[in-house]
Amino acid sequence: MFQIFEYLVDPYTGYETRDIFLEIIAVIMGLASVYYAKKDHLWVYPTGMISTAIYVYLLIKAGLVGDVLINAYYFVMSIYGWYFWTKTKEGTIIHVIASIKRSETLGSVFLFSGSIVGVWLLYVFFDKVNDWTAYVDTLTTALFFVGMWLMARKKIQHWIFWIIGDVISVPLYLVKGLGLTSLQYLIFTLIAIFGYREWKKRLHNTLQTV
Repeated sequence: MFQIFEYLVDPYTGYETRDIFLEIIAVIMGLASVYYAKKDHLWVYPTGMISTAIYVYLLIKAGLVGDVLINAYYFVMSIYGWYFWTKTKEGTIIHVIASIKRSETLGSVFLFSGSIVGVWLLYVFFDKVNDWTAYVDTLTTALFFVGMWLMARKKIQHWIFWIIGDVISVPLYLVKGLGLTSLQYLIFTLIAIFGYREWKKRLHNTLQTV
């Protein structure tokens, strides 16, 4: 147990105190965001925007090009999602939890493929293909791009992309020396599993009342 703790803490010995403090805030806000997503609560977006803004700064320093793009993309998509989730007609919320449509499936395939190609080209352009983490980071970027888009559209399938991406991200961030973030993604995985189950129940109830 002590060795695990030491492995998580050791990389921070060379970090600036400011960066450690910022990562703690980003982790807390990130966990809050996923919790609010599980609850289908609008606070998923402001908490997520704070977390992603901090991570853009931290990940630039860590050299994870794909994840820098992910967090910048999250920030922009959070603005869209915030608007989409609160859109009303005659005082009633228009968009509720739903399953993915055929057009959105095609859009997801296109977004996933485009993300893989785009992120890889950026890695090559910035000469950041130094080890296996570049390949893994490219994959998780594509998964999270689709997951965030589907979440903004309130599609239950977004949880599947989050779960897969979260599981892969745990060892990725651990290797990169971001132990707190690695632990965060482990917790993300658990919350996402419960989130999927809760959204599934809500979707079932919605379909029953239609």
